[in-house]
Amino acid sequence: MISSLNGTISFLSHDSLTLDVNGVGFEVFVDKNLLSEHQVGDHLQLLIHMVIRQDLLALYGFQTAEEKVVFNLLLGADGVGPKLAMAIISNLSMDNIRNAVLAEKPEYFVRVPGVGKKTAQKIVIHLSGKFPDVGLHPVSAIASKDDEVIESLIALGFSVVEAQTAVQSIPRDFSEDMEDRLRYALQFFSTP
Repeated sequence: MISSLNGTISFLSHDSLTLDVNGVGFEVFVDKNLLSEHQVGDHLQLLIHMVIRQDLLALYGFQTAEEKVVFNLLLGADGVGPKLAMAIISNLSMDNIRNAVLAEKPEYFVRVPGVGKKTAQKIVIHLSGKFPDVGLHPVSAIASKDDEVIESLIALGFSVVEAQTAVQSIPRDFSEDMEDRLRYALQFFSTP
């Protein structure tokens, strides 16, 4: 079993990269955030989850142990395969996944392309009580009043992660009015 790889990126695609390890190229599927942060020639060390099936041998890579743990937890949910688990990790931060489970809000998972309502509910049920006590960042809850703000930001073309990050930047004692909160969240994108 391959548990980690350390090498140089020799090729990037839309959902994977090729990591050259001493002259051997390994195709590793990674989240889109990692792909956007690196370029060909960068040195990279990844933790690996290997998927072996009769017709498939695939490697999935992670920069942190936290991401790998959450990926493995997601794989245990009914209807979630490696590609969908990676899509969830690409579209939702670790804090947002944890918040969705702790607050029992499957609608956060529905925002990920490929996740339907039933699958989202299965994910929340499966992950309930399964997050390890160590390694995950503290919970920064997204209030239900901000659901509309997130939906509006997504409708404006921002990704789920960008929308949730902008909403988390809103001060706790800020106005409860949805339009005021949306304006403040939009300012998050205009600051350098």
